[in-house]
Amino acid sequence: MTSATSPTGRPGFRELHHQRLPLVLPNAWDVPSALAFADAGFAAVGTTSFGVASGLGRPDGGGATRGANLALARALAPLPVHVSVDIEDGYSDDPDEVAAYVWALAASRDGSQTGTGVAGVNIEDSTAETLVDPATHAAKVAAVKARCPEVFVNARIDTYWLDQDAGIAPTLDRAARYVDAGADGVFVPGATDPAVLRELAAAVPVPLNVLPIPALSAADLGELGVRRVSTGSLPYRAALHAAVRVAEAVRGTGTVPEATPYPELQARLIDYASRRG
Repeated sequence: MTSATSPTGRPGFRELHHQRLPLVLPNAWDVPSALAFADAGFAAVGTTSFGVASGLGRPDGGGATRGANLALARALAPLPVHVSVDIEDGYSDDPDEVAAYVWALAASRDGSQTGTGVAGVNIEDSTAETLVDPATHAAKVAAVKARCPEVFVNARIDTYWLDQDAGIAPTLDRAARYVDAGADGVFVPGATDPAVLRELAAAVPVPLNVLPIPALSAADLGELGVRRVSTGSLPYRAALHAAVRVAEAVRGTGTVPEATPYPELQARLIDYASRRG
């Protein structure tokens, strides 16, 4: 689905960043997790590069998700929600190659851009755990927006995440460059201090995105100026943790925790298969 208002009359992806409360974007790693989030009423679903890479048996951040993301984007196209894809650093240092990759994500199955592709992408300004020159990242953002103007580009700034130039001034310098290049949103994972978030949100002229912060609700973050809260890899990691707890319970007490019933999951997949065709 595109960033414009959907045919059902629900808010478009861009509009979801400008509502009373911040957009809470759950990050899926496969079709069943995305279906579960959509069934729970979330209007948009993102992907997690960690979850997708982990599912391939590969570490995050090494470019292993390039092909998997294309396949996952096609698989998620029938869902009645907006989809944003985490594309790591764009999988290339060449801005035109990054733009071509995003175009492939945004294109429909027949190769045209008719609104069935992804609504947004998240692209980070680090490679191999090291910050890249902000001019390099800005060039990628500009190339993507030139080729795919309807795609919501969320420019991720890894200063706090990697503890490299982790300060307000260098973060805002990068943000300004990316916004000037056309970024629709700015993501600063790892920034958790309320005072820092308030200052960043006040200075950045596009929606500010953060990860969940313990003891701060989405409403609390909204009061600080945050407009989007991405769950990142947290749901994937929590799912693995829960799976181990189930197996341990069976091995031990035999009392297993609550789970979604099999018929409910099967019904979701049957409905999904009928819409996918």
